[in-house]
Amino acid sequence: MGMTRGFVPKQLTNKREGSVERAIERRWWVAIVTGVTLVLGMAFSASALAFGMEEVAARAEKLAKESFKEPGEAVPEWLRKISYDQWRTIRYRLDQALWRDRRSPFQVQFFHPGLYYDRTVTVNVVEADGVHQVAFSPSYFDYGDTGFASRVPQDLGYAGFRLHYPLKTNSYFDEVIVFLGAAYFRAVGRDDVFGVSARGLAVDTAARSGEEFPYFKEFWLVAPAPGAKDMLVYALLDSPSLTGAYRFLVRPGGQTIVTVDAQVFLRREVQKIGLAPLTSMYFFGENSRGRFEDFRPEVHDSDGLLLHFQSGEWLWRPLDNPSELHVSAFKMDKPRGFGLLQRDRDFDHYQDLETHAERRPSLWIQPSGDWGAGRVELIEIPTDSEVNDNITAFWVPDKQPKPGQPFPFSYAMYWYADDGRRPPAGRVVATRRDRGTIEDGYRFVVDFAGEKLKALPAERVLRGVVTVAPSKAGQLLDQHVVKNPITGTWRLVFQMRAKSDDPVELRAYLDKGGDILTETWSYVVRPD
Repeated sequence: MGMTRGFVPKQLTNKREGSVERAIERRWWVAIVTGVTLVLGMAFSASALAFGMEEVAARAEKLAKESFKEPGEAVPEWLRKISYDQWRTIRYRLDQALWRDRRSPFQVQFFHPGLYYDRTVTVNVVEADGVHQVAFSPSYFDYGDTGFASRVPQDLGYAGFRLHYPLKTNSYFDEVIVFLGAAYFRAVGRDDVFGVSARGLAVDTAARSGEEFPYFKEFWLVAPAPGAKDMLVYALLDSPSLTGAYRFLVRPGGQTIVTVDAQVFLRREVQKIGLAPLTSMYFFGENSRGRFEDFRPEVHDSDGLLLHFQSGEWLWRPLDNPSELHVSAFKMDKPRGFGLLQRDRDFDHYQDLETHAERRPSLWIQPSGDWGAGRVELIEIPTDSEVNDNITAFWVPDKQPKPGQPFPFSYAMYWYADDGRRPPAGRVVATRRDRGTIEDGYRFVVDFAGEKLKALPAERVLRGVVTVAPSKAGQLLDQHVVKNPITGTWRLVFQMRAKSDDPVELRAYLDKGGDILTETWSYVVRPD
């Protein structure tokens, strides 16, 4: 199983699927960002007064009371059968970018349907004089040498869109966020290149019944005022089991912040709803067992899952490309945050001049309000190719939504290169393993880094606190902690022996005289 990359609709199988709001009726939106309160939604044009979340939620609720209608085959069959290179050749003309002729800080470009993108979406613009649908025309695209221009229907429609903003200089509009393919979207911070993706919602992911993929069928782009730092986007979600109304407030920057407010309406009960789902790729890294012949030392868009618990504990789970489907669950009531991170930023660890994996963004989810009891699920899918997104993570509430009951939730997304506050203490920077020196054993080498750790003298005694669960499934053997004089990191080395064929979960952190110095490292050993 795998999820096809290239930012196309993805599944857990190889089959491809394709501002100010009304002041009296709505509250101000406030986001707490890196310890500073940023009042968002105050720089939009008067057009925002004409349309808002209430209208989208009303549409979603009404749609949920109707039977689901398949979108049909709006894209001609010949266009769905073109090659990837042919689809890439079709480019939106820069001189047709939305708001290019204004003093707008944002511009919008659109994607052409075809290949994997066999659904079109309706895109509207919310202006001061009302809501207007963005018209499609083949003349807005450059088809290169494909010869497609004369064959494309005049009213075909768009596959998706992307927002542009001058992230690095005032003279160039950089690509900031892309909505393309089902309910997928992805963004970048100022110094990033595209990598990890997000989805509007996960439905029955890794369930025996099979996963359902909701899709955004309609968007509303609120025209920003001159000088605005934020861009407001509304979206209508649809699927056989549910509908949803979404509000995205996009603030580009060194860390691009996307504030999400949503309401979901169920047509029928589902087994599992996953909130704030993240999707990424992990092919191999330093903890892999050499299954692939490749000149690159590591190939991945993300290398670990980071969790921040209500108790204050931070936990790091390195990602893996398993030989069979792995589903891990982490009990997280009232979660403070979770995310898929690309923590390794050293080019020498990738040696890839084309993809620049060292510049892939990390993606952190910060829930808004009390999400209650639930768990974060991490799903790792075996893949034999880096073109497949094989990692997904999301939060699952213990109390699942019911048909007829609106299900609201909110969160903020941070797309960034690095942030020393996640976590604020020592962090795991490398996990390595082999079979060690003990019969039927495993040896783990875990490196921890951090400014406080680096400042500790090498003669300081640190203790590695290692636990094995369940205790009857594994035996912890020798261990020691030593400072690396080359890098200033601290290395925990230990061995363990599996006592059965059951999976064994290992956890470890560094301690100094009773003071916890690092996040908790977590790893699951599944005996060969």
